[in-house]
Amino acid sequence: MGDIVANIALGKVKYYAELPAAADAFLVYLIKSAGLEADGTLRDHDDLAAALAATNDEADFTNYARKTVTSITVTVDDTNNRVDIDMADQTWTAAGGAANNTLGKLGLGYDPDTGIGTDSTVVPQTWHDFSVTTDGSDLTAQVAAAGFYRAS
Repeated sequence: MGDIVANIALGKVKYYAELPAAADAFLVYLIKSAGLEADGTLRDHDDLAAALAATNDEADFTNYARKTVTSITVTVDDTNNRVDIDMADQTWTAAGGAANNTLGKLGLGYDPDTGIGTDSTVVPQTWHDFSVTTDGSDLTAQVAAAGFYRAS
């Protein structure tokens, strides 16, 4: 298991991260560890609906909701010949307690039109290992200190 880029997003993450449409956003969603597909299979899904129709189950702990990210930082680093993409850390307040989950992945997906609201239009971008069990305390996700994506 590791951090992976969805096949459909290869070469496109920077474009999507710049949020090119009028009503688009990045979504952050959490996947339970039970039934989680292997990385090689998970990266093959072309939309979030397909990923969730497989054996991957989205979190449902107390106070869980997907996060919508509308501000992403894209840094072109000419000195090191790479692009870094980052977003603010995401926090779920009082995550779990009454109903808890053991989590395995954090996913980032591009929603081209937040007004449509269907998982079949959400394009998976990256998947990140996220091994934690909720217990009612705040849950904060920092994908990586340098950002959630780097291309070089």
